[in-house]
Amino acid sequence: MTRSESARRPALAGFRRTVRRVLRRRGALSEADGAVPYGTTVFAEIPAVANLAPVFLDALRRAAKDAANDGVEFRVNSGWRSPAYQNQLRHQAIAKYGSEQEAARWVATADRSAHVLGNAIDLGPAEATAWLSEHGAAYGLCQIYRNEPWHYELRPEAIGHGCPPMYADPSQDPGLQR
Repeated sequence: MTRSESARRPALAGFRRTVRRVLRRRGALSEADGAVPYGTTVFAEIPAVANLAPVFLDALRRAAKDAANDGVEFRVNSGWRSPAYQNQLRHQAIAKYGSEQEAARWVATADRSAHVLGNAIDLGPAEATAWLSEHGAAYGLCQIYRNEPWHYELRPEAIGHGCPPMYADPSQDPGLQR
């Protein structure tokens, strides 16, 4: 395991714990809101995958097929989310990090979230994100935030030109500013 891969694991584990905690709460949201059962792939026909933007989903599935040829499987930790699910994650992040400003480094508001729009996916395991780091630009799939190595969005201009520079975290993304 490389140093980069080992650095990703604690952050991804923390994100997964937050998602599981949100889903365990009373009144937890369901698959219809974008909850993802463990082991889900980009080929699943559940809302978190099926509600992704069609061009984005096509790029993900093409990349996943090619990654599989290299022995790597893409597993979905989160994809499309309902606004209610995104709001729950945001409130959980505020409680965890102590402020809206700090929570903004990890979770966007529902009205700005690429997940709610179907334009973002959080993938694992580390082998999948390592594969995408190396090959994702060829499909237009780019890691957008340095602090979220599992988070990928479609950037068609990356095909032939490479992915754009990453933002440190979502709070630095002008597209998420109000």
